[in-house]
Amino acid sequence: MTTPMHGQVPAVQPEEIPAELSEGALLDVRENDEWLAGHAPGAVHIPMNEVPERLDEIPEVDQLYVICRSGGRSSKVTAYLNAAGWDAVNVERGMNGWSAAGRPVVADDPDADPYVL
Repeated sequence: MTTPMHGQVPAVQPEEIPAELSEGALLDVRENDEWLAGHAPGAVHIPMNEVPERLDEIPEVDQLYVICRSGGRSSKVTAYLNAAGWDAVNVERGMNGWSAAGRPVVADDPDADPYVL
């Protein structure tokens, strides 16, 4: 299921992620404006630059999927988390790939039309 990406960082395509994820299994590391525009339902949001001081907010899950817009930032966070003891996998193509694969995207504002920023 996972393939190496950026050296030793395990990666997965959005289409390969189970449709039903356990609570907190998807970590979105995009900035606040990107999150507000649209995100995966049930994702945990911690911007990349806040991850080191917010490690205690990352849920304990068997498999943690890390996502950003296109896969670059999430690859770096995945490497960092794996070095810190998590079992993290980078979501290749990020939210762009997630949305293109037909996976759901939601916005916190019920009147907003969610999109990937």
